[in-house]
Amino acid sequence: MRNALKYLLTLLTLIFFNSPQLLAQEQFGGLALYTVREDMAKDPIATLKKVAETGYAYVEAAGYIEGKYYGMEPLEFKKSLMEIGLTPMSTHQPTVTLENADQLIADAKDAGFKYFVIPVPPKGHYTRDPETRKRHMDGDLQPLVDMLNAIGKKCKDQGLQLLYHNHDFEYEKNKQGIVPIEYMIENSDPGFVNFQMDLYWVTKAGADPIAYFEKYPGRFKSWHVKDMNKEGNFAPVGTGTIDFKRILKEKKRSGMEFYMVEQDRNFETKALDAIKISHKGLVNLGFE
Repeated sequence: MRNALKYLLTLLTLIFFNSPQLLAQEQFGGLALYTVREDMAKDPIATLKKVAETGYAYVEAAGYIEGKYYGMEPLEFKKSLMEIGLTPMSTHQPTVTLENADQLIADAKDAGFKYFVIPVPPKGHYTRDPETRKRHMDGDLQPLVDMLNAIGKKCKDQGLQLLYHNHDFEYEKNKQGIVPIEYMIENSDPGFVNFQMDLYWVTKAGADPIAYFEKYPGRFKSWHVKDMNKEGNFAPVGTGTIDFKRILKEKKRSGMEFYMVEQDRNFETKALDAIKISHKGLVNLGFE
């Protein structure tokens, strides 16, 4: 009786506020807004409504510029998300440094985010081959780890969690014979620094996600769920070659607390159509 009453009250609330949740029978899972960045640049509110209508429950930002998220002040962005029916979960902050970290963390907190993500090594901590455009992490990795620990402590002091997001080059041996991600995990403080595993890029590097869950249990608090087609390109979840069911069975060992669908580029499908395919893929694969 209590559950039935709770359901009725929730339904009446949704009707009263005309929430987009009505259009999605069940909202679950997250979307990395980098996937729909072109749409967000044109009309962020309309795009966020479509994300909610598609069935996603929370989002990860990738559009912080000069103190604003997609042109909105942090508190305004948070309010907009809540009105639409989306939860701010994580934010990618590629421009963070020790000098600007306090301000970026304060803005992320005001926007309601729980996780502060560094999506690529800050400048000076990697090199890029001018011909292949491939990135490398050679030399001394300790300064980067020290920086992550310092920013991670600042995050924790403000009630946020710091995550580092990988691409493929962190999972490949460098010139010193070191796998950068392993050095980063082993030498960072788990009380301050954890990781967001991008399942596509780990696979692209030829590594096995489950092997890393076994070696470093509990360190991968978040996943980027993106698929790979037979040509090795990005694909909507469930349409490619990555065995997500096998990986999903190990989510507890991983430490995964949330996940984000992401597709860096679209080759045959528009972004807003691709996220619909991916959400259906989540259902078929058993994600919740």
